[in-house]
Formats: sequence, C-alpha cells, structure tokens
Amino acid sequence: MSNNILVTGGAGYLGSVLVPELLKLGHMVTVLDNFMFGQNSLLECCADNNFEVVRGDTRDEELLKRLLKKVDYIIPLAALVGAPLCSRDKIGTITTIKDAAALLAKLASKEQRIIIPTTNSGYGIGQKDVYCTEETPLKPITLYGRAKVEAEAIILERENSISFRLATVFGMSPRMRLDLLVNDFVYRAVKDRFVVIFEGHFKRNYIHIRDVARAFIHAIDNFNTMKNEPYNVGLSDANLSKLELSAEIKKQLPDFVYLESSIGEDPDKRDYIVSNEKIEKTGFKPMYTLEMGIRELIKGYTIITNSKYSNV
Repeated sequence: MSNNILVTGGAGYLGSVLVPELLKLGHMVTVLDNFMFGQNSLLECCADNNFEVVRGDTRDEELLKRLLKKVDYIIPLAALVGAPLCSRDKIGTITTIKDAAALLAKLASKEQRIIIPTTNSGYGIGQKDVYCTEETPLKPITLYGRAKVEAEAIILERENSISFRLATVFGMSPRMRLDLLVNDFVYRAVKDRFVVIFEGHFKRNYIHIRDVARAFIHAIDNFNTMKNEPYNVGLSDANLSKLELSAEIKKQLPDFVYLESSIGEDPDKRDYIVSNEKIEKTGFKPMYTLEMGIRELIKGYTIITNSKYSNV
C-alpha cells in the first residue's frame, strides 16, 4: 500500500538513507529541510515522480499546515543533534525538537500517524549489568536527551504514534556524520591509526543506519499493532564499552592503537546497557552487524577525508 509521507529533516544523516528506501517501496515522500549543512544528499531522488522537496523550517506553522493536508505518516527527523552543536545553540535545540513536536501534535489530525525517533541516551546512567527497558525511568543528562524525552512524551500523548529510542547510529550515509561514536573511532583508526579514550568503561548500545531505516518501514507495515508505544532500537549483541568497541575496530585494522587516559572526561556521560526485546517481539531483527558496519566505514573513509582546512 502506498502512503503519503512527510519527512522533516529528510536530507540529514538518517533521512538521506530512509527517503530513497521509502521511494523504492512506492510511497509518496515530501521532504521538508532547511539544508543548513549545504548537503546535496537527495539529488538521486529528484527523478522520482513520487518525491517532493520543500526548503523551509519545521517550526514554520503556516508551512506545516500546508504540507500536512494530504499526509498519512509524519516522520519528524529535523533536529539539532550532537552535544557540541546543541551546546552552541541551546534555543535552537529546544525549538527544533520539543517545540516542533508540540507544533506537530497541535496541527496533525487524529488520523495522521507519527513515527518519531528519540534516543536511548534518555536512560542517562544505568545500573551496572541491568538492562534498560522501555519501562526504565528516563533520566537524560544532556540538553539533547532532555529535549528528545520531552518530545517523545508530547507525541505519545496525542496517540496514534510510535517512538523509537535509537541506539547510537553508525554506518555510511550520503549526508555523512563523522561525530557519531563508531563513525568517529573508525575514522581515527583509518586516518590517524590511534585514539585517546576518556572513561573507556562507559557502555552504550549501537545500531546500523540501514537498520534504523528498516525499523521505520517495519513500523509503517505494522503500525496498528505497535502504536502508542516507545521501542528501543539497537543491536542486542552490541552493548559495548568504548574500549570494547575499539577492540572490535582493531580486529579489522591491526595497526590501530587505542589508549585510555587517566586525565580528562567525556562531556557525554551516558553509561548503560539496553534491551531491544520489545521491538524484536514485533518481528523486527537487525540485519547489519557492528563488524559489517566497521568494514563499510573503512571503505567509506578510503573515499572521503575531513581535510577542508589542511594541506593533506
């Protein structure tokens, strides 16, 4: 069945993978994005008659009213993401995440379905060896995490919605992000061959970007049985510390050296392990392992280099 889908922030890291997949399935997709990073990641979609693109802001009420008129599903990806960017623009972080969610909840009809990505960083600092489930109290410790937790509450309260608490995402995208932990560590392993790790025992969960896209498609296909609930989305065999992650990278790049520093700290203090059993019980299973993602990133970093301001 073909649906009319609005994806805000659809030209970002996740949207640039998800939107082409939705089009392949025959859905009609409208992307709303401000293209703040000058990305051209959706150019391949422009030849598809089912693709529409609007340059604008997800906080623009009149624009949203117009775009929502014929929409079946709304996937709000637009957000300022990452601790440095969120610290630099605290107002923008709140308005693009929490306030934009409230605006969507206000404007969308009860029949329109929302699938919102949040973050399992909302669990903050977990108990040692205790898996965080969707029933675990949320204790976000970053501005981004707090805004996402508030946005989730707003969207789930309206009903006819699903929230995905995403693990740390990794993998190549046409709109690449080098700042995500796996992407960052592999980049350093390829380019520098070493990394200094702060608080290497801190654990978190991981998920490949293509599996995140598959989770959204799974939710569209199974919406009625999944609606009005949050779901952790991650790799159940990838609850790893930074040191364990580094060891996995070293398996494919033997020259990679990683050292743990006794001085300094990570501004992102999250430390928890996560259960993904709830979404797995709906029939969703990730296809891409961490090993596959590392291999993919190594190939990707053979192609790209972050050297805009260096003579290398």
